[in-house]
Amino acid sequence: MTTKPSVLRADARRNRERILEAAVRAFSEKGPDVAIDTIAKAAGVGSATLYRQLPTREALIEAAYRNELARVCDCAAQRLADHAPDEALRLWMDDFIDYLTAKQGMADALRAAAASGADPFVETLEKLATAIGTLLHAGAGAGLLRPDIDPFDVGFSLAGIGLITSAPDQRERAGRLLDLLLDGLRYGAEGSAPSS
Repeated sequence: MTTKPSVLRADARRNRERILEAAVRAFSEKGPDVAIDTIAKAAGVGSATLYRQLPTREALIEAAYRNELARVCDCAAQRLADHAPDEALRLWMDDFIDYLTAKQGMADALRAAAASGADPFVETLEKLATAIGTLLHAGAGAGLLRPDIDPFDVGFSLAGIGLITSAPDQRERAGRLLDLLLDGLRYGAEGSAPSS
């Protein structure tokens, strides 16, 4: 008897994930006015399931954006678990550019949500700075990255790279710019700490 409610909760979580992923795709590809029923169908759920979890278009847009933000922030720890800190940071930079691409695709939907009074961006900078700070701290602790880097400076640098390389044919350029940014965060050309 006690297993049934937890199965339902897990099922509801999976439904929500599918809804949010479908919403990001739909809003990015079709704009803010895409039919909610279209999103539900793409997620493989009924419209009632979608509306039960996210009763308004604005709530859906905000939840989809926050889910993408959480995804990119949460993957910083996984990158560190799987790679050396400087490599983890570089891989996470690619994750961040992917996040920016999704955010830019949803720009019209996000503006519509903000115009209706929602504030999907309320914690964006702090959450991103925390993820970047975690990566920078690990790199500095390992002697691979400079310890004097402000996470906000890295975040704004990444946003600039994302803005100028947002077209799909610019992804290679984005990679080169990310490599340059990482080189600027390292200790010297060989990655060694400066002598005192």
